[in-house]
Amino acid sequence: MSLTNQLEETRRGFRAARSERIFGGYNTSSDAYDMAFDEMFDAQGAVRGPYKGIYAELAPSDASELKARAEALSRAFLDQGITFSLSGQERPFPLDLVPRVISAAEWARLERGITQRVKALEMYLDDIYGDQEILNDGVIPRRLVTSCEHFHRQAMGIVPPNGVRIHVAGIDLIRDEKGNFRVLEDNLRSPSGVSYVMENRRTMARVFPNLFATHRVRSVDDYASHLLRALRNSAATNEADPTVVVLTPGVYNSAYFEHSLLARQMGVELVEGRDMFCRDNQVYMRTTEGERQVDVIYRRIDDAFLDPLQFRADSVLGVAGLVNAARAGNVVISSAIGNGVGDDKLVYTYVPTMIEYYLGEKPLLANVETLRCWLDDEREEVLDRIDELVLKPVEGSGGYGIVFGPEASDKELAAVAKKIRDDPRSWIAQPMMELSTVPTQVGSALAPRYVDLRPFAVNDGNDVWVLPGGLTRTALVEGSRVVNSSQGGGSKDTWVLASRASAGDHELEAAEVVRALPTSMPDPMLDDSPRLASQQPQPTERPVREQLEQQQQQRAVFDAGT
Repeated sequence: MSLTNQLEETRRGFRAARSERIFGGYNTSSDAYDMAFDEMFDAQGAVRGPYKGIYAELAPSDASELKARAEALSRAFLDQGITFSLSGQERPFPLDLVPRVISAAEWARLERGITQRVKALEMYLDDIYGDQEILNDGVIPRRLVTSCEHFHRQAMGIVPPNGVRIHVAGIDLIRDEKGNFRVLEDNLRSPSGVSYVMENRRTMARVFPNLFATHRVRSVDDYASHLLRALRNSAATNEADPTVVVLTPGVYNSAYFEHSLLARQMGVELVEGRDMFCRDNQVYMRTTEGERQVDVIYRRIDDAFLDPLQFRADSVLGVAGLVNAARAGNVVISSAIGNGVGDDKLVYTYVPTMIEYYLGEKPLLANVETLRCWLDDEREEVLDRIDELVLKPVEGSGGYGIVFGPEASDKELAAVAKKIRDDPRSWIAQPMMELSTVPTQVGSALAPRYVDLRPFAVNDGNDVWVLPGGLTRTALVEGSRVVNSSQGGGSKDTWVLASRASAGDHELEAAEVVRALPTSMPDPMLDDSPRLASQQPQPTERPVREQLEQQQQQRAVFDAGT
């Protein structure tokens, strides 16, 4: 054997040894994932096509290099001031160094399925707050809607100018054990997490520019332009140049960073309720240069806090008279009041029926099999199989309140069984689904961990556009299916590969990614633009009780979160 060949054999052996350190035992690291579909490796251990480039990049790494990459990601988030609160402590947002990769062909199928679903849900909401034909025809039960706490009669008769109620949707997906994507949940009110999608991409591009040089990854930097177009298209007044604002609960809300980021990207004002008022069914915001009419409000607060004249009278976050202004056609509220009757977890079970009823089509994306405790026969099945199923509160969010039957104690199962009997409308049950796995850094090696996916869809009245990728959430605890960051979960940058290289859908260089994405929010007190009431220095003598009430309401606002 020639010296050259000997050297190459040595290099191959060295690379294999190093690869064994970080991928060693990957497929046998835990029995918890025996039945799961792994997205990087097939059943024979071969690397799947979309991941070959990632594997080639990571395989030569040893434990010290893996640790250095992870530390670089954490430092990048800290440098940008991006943290999240877990158990009262601020920490770097947990971004894993292995991206999740989706092929162009598979994404095209997902895109079609998400678009179909959003269109059907849009038609359903228009129907429910209009003629209610789907109820009159007996396709879904009337009491399903009227018993939903998010069905608001105050929204009856409010017709969006361009027919759009769902300006933004977050459709949560999982893969089953065969690798097929299924819809786990619909979020039609205030789906959060898109800021992490953009910041994950920015950070990965800064830390691992070589990965982007060898992959054709579709961009995520135009989300804000699509959202702004959708909001401007929805305006009923001043259509040529409508004033759009982002309404936030305030700085104590868990998604405030996202509200700030989106407002800056869109070039619109970030406002709190105290910045606006209604007069003669018109909405105005107060600035240091006087009043300014508001045409579109992208609100990130719950219906309950939106208008104290219509909902919670004690709300300090909303604007009195807002609902009447919307009914008069003088302002558009996005997403529309009452959208929660479309993402109720019990209503979710009827979405395939809606697709067939409104569109005359078969669903392109299947639901997860779900038992409805409000139906007598299905409730009895749930109670008979309670130790096999996942029990979910219809109004639960963030992973809270879920009971995993196979992992629960007899006492816990007895307690949830009583809750189901007492209030069956408030519970559904699903089988223990095998989520898919993706290699994730665990200590000094890579190990399988469960993931889900939240793609974001934007409806501008002409088309439904789906952000290429979305937020991949990771359950970092071995065997856990809880992916929410509020309960210790993490995230991954989600790559959708372009079908062909073009300036429109492909990021050629990491430098392009970093230049395209927004920088951190500037301090509004340091510029010379007109200031809002909420940006003015606040008097120190504000009553403590008032301040505490405002903070509590800001934290209480539901923001379908990560």
